[in-house]
Amino acid sequence: MAIGKILLGVVSEDDDRLDVLASSVIDVAVPADAPVVVVRAFTDEEFDDVRSRLEFAADVDADTVAARHTAIRTVVDRLEGAGVDVEIRGVVGDRGEAIVDLAEGIDADRVVVGGRRRSPAGKAMFGSTPQSVLLSAPCPTTFVRADHGE
Repeated sequence: MAIGKILLGVVSEDDDRLDVLASSVIDVAVPADAPVVVVRAFTDEEFDDVRSRLEFAADVDADTVAARHTAIRTVVDRLEGAGVDVEIRGVVGDRGEAIVDLAEGIDADRVVVGGRRRSPAGKAMFGSTPQSVLLSAPCPTTFVRADHGE
């Protein structure tokens, strides 16, 4: 099966693994000539905080905030530097559900999410955006693990 559109989900916990995520997507997108939608998923609280720090008006949309977010700019610059066609999106709410909903909405052929190794108790207590996406995505999902010695 040829790969069409790839959705790369980025959350606040991914800030220390942006290079690994970008490299993993480049490895798939470049040979397949696949466009990539980079989505920054915000909780309601994160969105309000980032919107305030970036001095946006209260009625600004999530796509606009995501496009100005430093982490997203870092990933997009890496992807575009490798010749990948990139679109930026932002979603707000339950991050896992929002990423899955966007994957369905754009008819993604693959979803890529990052994370760390977590104990079963850690997942049960705090939830896991990558786990939610892995279990619910409408297409194959790649989990990029970046433990950084943890």
